[in-house]
Amino acid sequence: MVEISSDVIRGYNDTMILCILMKGPSYGYEISKQIKTISEEKYVIKETTLYSAFTRMEKNEFIESFVADPGPDGNGKKRTYYRITEKGKEYYREKCEEWALTKDVIEKFIEH
Repeated sequence: MVEISSDVIRGYNDTMILCILMKGPSYGYEISKQIKTISEEKYVIKETTLYSAFTRMEKNEFIESFVADPGPDGNGKKRTYYRITEKGKEYYREKCEEWALTKDVIEKFIEH
């Protein structure tokens, strides 16, 4: 079975994360779960990769983090959530355009 090379997908981890955050704030475990589900289990992001991306994107002001209080019953645990910024939305749009161009070029070299 062919697996996705981490070298190939590395440049698009941010895009996948930002796509999920475009729908609303979320936290690490939920984001990794969504990536696995949306990719139909063809890609599972490593925890270290995910949190490195959070750190890098927060530094670049593409996302911001906040801690959510436990649920109303007080039994929930505090979690760090992430939300996309306006700068992050622009970066996401740029990465989508870049992907379209990349895909167009690579497709010219794929023999069917």
